[in-house]
Amino acid sequence: MDLSVPVTDDVTLHFRHRPGTASLPFLLVHGMASSARLWDEVADHLAAAGHPVYAVDLRGHGESDTPEEGYDTPTAVADLVAATAALGLGRVVVAGHSWGGNVSVRLAAEHPGLVAALALVDGGWLEPAKTFNSWEAFTGALRPASLDGATVQSVTDYFRAIHPDWSPAAIDAAVATMRVNPDGSLSRRMSIEQHMSILRSIWNEPPGPWYAAVEAPTLLMPAIPKGADPRWAERIRSRILTTTAELRDATMREYPDSEHDLHAQHPKRVADDLLELARTAGQAAPTTR
Repeated sequence: MDLSVPVTDDVTLHFRHRPGTASLPFLLVHGMASSARLWDEVADHLAAAGHPVYAVDLRGHGESDTPEEGYDTPTAVADLVAATAALGLGRVVVAGHSWGGNVSVRLAAEHPGLVAALALVDGGWLEPAKTFNSWEAFTGALRPASLDGATVQSVTDYFRAIHPDWSPAAIDAAVATMRVNPDGSLSRRMSIEQHMSILRSIWNEPPGPWYAAVEAPTLLMPAIPKGADPRWAERIRSRILTTTAELRDATMREYPDSEHDLHAQHPKRVADDLLELARTAGQAAPTTR
């Protein structure tokens, strides 16, 4: 079910919604240049367990509006707060992937009465200033590639080659993060300037200052890359635990031999971990703030 939810006078967000009867809904938040569709298979499992699911297209992504401005973490949080109010949602389990994890941390810190539990899916600890020597090095690594000559078929073939264990639905969802033109060519949904605005927010506004204010039980879900030897895996683990040390109620569930897009690669396992987190949250007393 597609929902259109106004969040400002001139911006409407698109949600992919699955109904359910369980008391705790899920709010699924994608990363930069992604979309709600990459959550589809996870959402199917959550809904099959009875939970309502709301997967958002953040502004400039998927089927949501693309205004000129507002491509930063604080605006993304404000959009989600407005959307949950418009949808009449109470406490939710929030799962954020990549930059969506950073957004979700700030949402949980600023609105503890809204977030019953928090899942950080290979994100929520992005602090590029500690990884890259300069802003220029960071943007050089993450600036979007040219789509000149790209078609649905060529990009589909590319994704199939680099993600051999993704389902056809996940491949289609990855292609759909781009706009399909009538001639079968692809173009970006956001401008380069809007994309760079998100990168600037990631650089300038890391989630660290918000951890201490997060009251919700938090599940850290890092991807350990395929081929990572024990020392490499330990460095990843140690960096994340050090970065997120101020989270008061956090546990870690690692995904060995995995890619950044865990929700596309391992939808059933991700859903099972989210359902266990929801059970934990359901047993906890809600905050009164």
